[in-house]
Amino acid sequence: MKNYKRSYKTIYFFIAKEFFISFLVAFSFFFFIFFVNQLLLMAGEILEKNVSFTIVVKLIIFSLPAIVAIAFPFATLVGALMAVGKLSSDNEILAMECSGISLKRIFLPLVSIGVFFSIFSFIVNDYFLPLGSLQFTRLYKELIYSNPELELESNSIKHYQDSTIITGDISNGIIDNIIIIDRSVENDKRVILAQSGNFRSDAKEEGVISLNLSEVFTHVIETNAKGNFSYSRAGRMIYNILLKDITVSLKNPGPREMSSRDVYTVIREKQIDFNARIVQQKNQVGLARYKLLSSYQEITDHLEDDSFSSKKEILDRNLEKYIRERDKKLEDKSLQIWKLEFYQKMSIPFSCLPFILLAFPLGLFTKRSGKSVGFGIGLLITVIYWVMLIGGRTIGIRTAVSPGLVMWLPNIFIFLIGLILLFRRVRQ
Repeated sequence: MKNYKRSYKTIYFFIAKEFFISFLVAFSFFFFIFFVNQLLLMAGEILEKNVSFTIVVKLIIFSLPAIVAIAFPFATLVGALMAVGKLSSDNEILAMECSGISLKRIFLPLVSIGVFFSIFSFIVNDYFLPLGSLQFTRLYKELIYSNPELELESNSIKHYQDSTIITGDISNGIIDNIIIIDRSVENDKRVILAQSGNFRSDAKEEGVISLNLSEVFTHVIETNAKGNFSYSRAGRMIYNILLKDITVSLKNPGPREMSSRDVYTVIREKQIDFNARIVQQKNQVGLARYKLLSSYQEITDHLEDDSFSSKKEILDRNLEKYIRERDKKLEDKSLQIWKLEFYQKMSIPFSCLPFILLAFPLGLFTKRSGKSVGFGIGLLITVIYWVMLIGGRTIGIRTAVSPGLVMWLPNIFIFLIGLILLFRRVRQ
């Protein structure tokens, strides 16, 4: 009698198909939510300023990688819960187990898809998101040059290279209550207050935003003469803003707009600089300690003199100050933030795996209304995960705790809970 090797391809395909259908439903939901909250609001503000529909579409397309990167892991969680919940409520899981198919076999296609989704999500987050952000920045700079009114918004504060502009309400091209903080030709600090202003339609100089200000009050603080200042009033003033000053902040992308490799390179450079400052601090404190101890020894030999006794008290206080300086740890908030961004680039995409590990046993416990219950549980876990991620990031910024730990802690927590539930289900 011949022994035939059992094939699981049909079962694997059946489970994978059910998961993909549920994933697409969940992904559409999250994509729509993030799209409405982040993109349509931006597009609406741009459309209000007579920007062409083609440019708006391009800006939305360049923003899509950011939406996909964040929606993918959450859709994986909800999709897995919906798929396993449906199979469980329809007794498909029970039928497979009665046919001699183990839970390991049933779980295998899900975890395989989870690995694929994690890699795909990481690629989107690490390559397409920075690429889309750079293209978005480039297009937005071109848009500002062609439509400078886009830059100033109602009740906003804009920081440029050498000036800060604070605006009130903007209606029909009229800007109310304008405050401009900059420096004069003599490099003195200057504050300009204007009751209203508008963009000059007759301005023909390329690369310049020209504002026509009304009822102007100017206050200048002289840098070289402390306490001296001057002020003046004018019924009208023309104020020019160089567009290159507006776009200078767009030239240097942050860690979110960079690949993980580029972020890691910047972190190494910052770490080398930070280590050099630590060595410098130790050398300075060590030199101060040597001088203090030398003086302390000299004074100790002449304690009978009252003047030396008073000096000893001063040195005692200085030694206490030295001890505090010695024990104080240097912190670099910028380095900490870059490390947080680096580990976040890893933790969010690879959360697909712990999400599936948690979704599988949770879905098996669902007996009725598998898809709807799975969808609700998935949304709840998504909120909990997001709160943990934001909370960990906040703690990482405010303290010197390990960035890798706080960014990976939500994944570790989800993984451990899923592992416990899976062992409990296997033992039943």
